[in-house]
Amino acid sequence: MRALEFKSTGYSAFFSSNFYELTNDFFSNIKKSYSSFVVLLDENTSKHCLSPLLIEIDFLKNALFIEIESGEQNKNINTCIKIWEQLSHVKADRKTLLINLGGGVICDLGGFVASTYKRGIDFVNFPTTLLSQVDASIGGKVGIDLHSHKNMIGLFSNPKAVFVYPAFNTTLPERQLRSGFAEVIKHALIADDALWKLIKKYSLAANTVSPYIEKSIRIKNQVVKQDFEENNLRKILNFGHTVGHAIESLSLQKDKNSLLHGEAIRIGMLCETYLSHKIAGLPKKQFNEIIQYFIADLPVYKIKRADFATLLDFMRNDKKNQDTTINFSLLTEIGKCKINCTSSSELINESFEFYRKLHG
Repeated sequence: MRALEFKSTGYSAFFSSNFYELTNDFFSNIKKSYSSFVVLLDENTSKHCLSPLLIEIDFLKNALFIEIESGEQNKNINTCIKIWEQLSHVKADRKTLLINLGGGVICDLGGFVASTYKRGIDFVNFPTTLLSQVDASIGGKVGIDLHSHKNMIGLFSNPKAVFVYPAFNTTLPERQLRSGFAEVIKHALIADDALWKLIKKYSLAANTVSPYIEKSIRIKNQVVKQDFEENNLRKILNFGHTVGHAIESLSLQKDKNSLLHGEAIRIGMLCETYLSHKIAGLPKKQFNEIIQYFIADLPVYKIKRADFATLLDFMRNDKKNQDTTINFSLLTEIGKCKINCTSSSELINESFEFYRKLHG
């Protein structure tokens, strides 16, 4: 087992391909510190990921299990209320430990529930998707959506620990795996050109992705430990997310089978690569290199010109903005990112049109 120490932010992320090594020592040491244990999961993690957890942490068989429906559409205050009510019903106290077993929704929402119940109880994350392993479970952001607006309600709150078990990725559909890898790509583009060179040659597979998970976690941790509350440097992690969150919100609002987070972020990174070239000086050669990579594996998602105004409205209401100025983090070159960039609405619309033309 390797512990990726996050000392500056007060917790460790344990990384291992062996579930026993990952969990046994930690839970043996903390068992007596808590009055009760609650496992939050969804129908997918209940089916695919719960058994190994119960095999290795035997006493959790007596825990309270709270199952919610999967999907971003359930990351809202109504789901939180149901969980808070169940915690209250079993008289969970401030020495209860909440174990989040799931993907990004479970980690985001579960962390928020724990951090607000009785002014805060401890929680740990077992991220079961690639997206949650490299992003949602790491960094201390917890929160929920407000209607179609992404992560509008939340706070900074660290888990007691994060347990990254790469084998969980073998349970994922390919679509989910590709969605998660979008955040690995982002980390390379903003901070590690050597990782980007590896990614360009890599053919994504659940059983070979582990080195990329660890590299990605280390990049995010290096950023977060310097700027936990996102006053400056941490904003680079938002590359692709200003446009991407708007597209994800649009899809959640209008589509029965909405885009996954990473699918929307891939589109967002493509549009913001266009803006990076126009605004932040990303060299033309590197611009072409990034665009060609994304074209080869871009979600087939149509954006109509009639959607442009709606997307801009979502972007104006983004939590990263100040006043009505839309805030971007853009690439100056591969591996380097500039924060607090602004753009005219006309140029943002150009980036949408650039994406539209790629789909003919």
